[in-house]
Amino acid sequence: MTSALTTSFLATVLTSSEFKLRAKRVPATKCCGELRIASSMSCSTSRRASEATSIEESRGTGTGTLCGRRGLVFLAALPYLVPLCANPAESSGGDYLTMKQEIAKVLTKGKAAGVLRLVFHDAGTFDMIDNSGGMNGSIIFELDRPENKGLNKSLKIIMKAKSEADKIRPVSWADMIAVAGAEAVSLCGGPTIPVRLGRLDATVRDLVALSGAHTLGSKGFGNPTVFDNSYYKILMEKSWLNSGGMTNMIGLPSDRALVDDDECLRCVHSSLCSV
Repeated sequence: MTSALTTSFLATVLTSSEFKLRAKRVPATKCCGELRIASSMSCSTSRRASEATSIEESRGTGTGTLCGRRGLVFLAALPYLVPLCANPAESSGGDYLTMKQEIAKVLTKGKAAGVLRLVFHDAGTFDMIDNSGGMNGSIIFELDRPENKGLNKSLKIIMKAKSEADKIRPVSWADMIAVAGAEAVSLCGGPTIPVRLGRLDATVRDLVALSGAHTLGSKGFGNPTVFDNSYYKILMEKSWLNSGGMTNMIGLPSDRALVDDDECLRCVHSSLCSV
């Protein structure tokens, strides 16, 4: 019964033009760059279209199968793991097989549900209106967000596999997460889902640029109705250090973390000068 329902639902999802979670891609000849984890911060600017429904549905520790509400998360995750060519291993050289092998070494059935939840939360950011978001590895910056509570354990599993794969040739977080999701499904008795590689990771510069949207609203970065570079000015000044009891009124911990990391700080300074 479960297999029949899965097949039926999958066919419906894959033929729907309204359910697209695409990812940015580069030609297969280019090597995806490594994305360094700068600090334990959260990116508060990604549009998470599905976060309201995914938080509770995907909680829990996996057993031997994916069923019930977790099964729905598994089904929803399938579209952005679907292959873009008949044989992704041929189009991506040995990277695909290397990633699969390294994931297989660290992934168990008991950990599969958590890994698939991480995949869903990374890919579920896709915005069809402006064609942004999607599976881009930005989840590694977003572990402090409340809906991502507990995902750090799953990320460590993928990180271990990625570190080994990187010794052969650096792979993107986005690709590694996609392969991990496909392997989680297969490990628990689901279909084998080939994954074409070539996704681009979100960069630190992307994170800093998008965080600048906090110049609007009530985050304490200047006039809440004027779009300017006050956000970056206040970050550089670290005004919250001299605001007494008003510290919590200026930005979020994720905003302040941007100037505590060297790479992020360089991007903040660059953004301040270019706005």
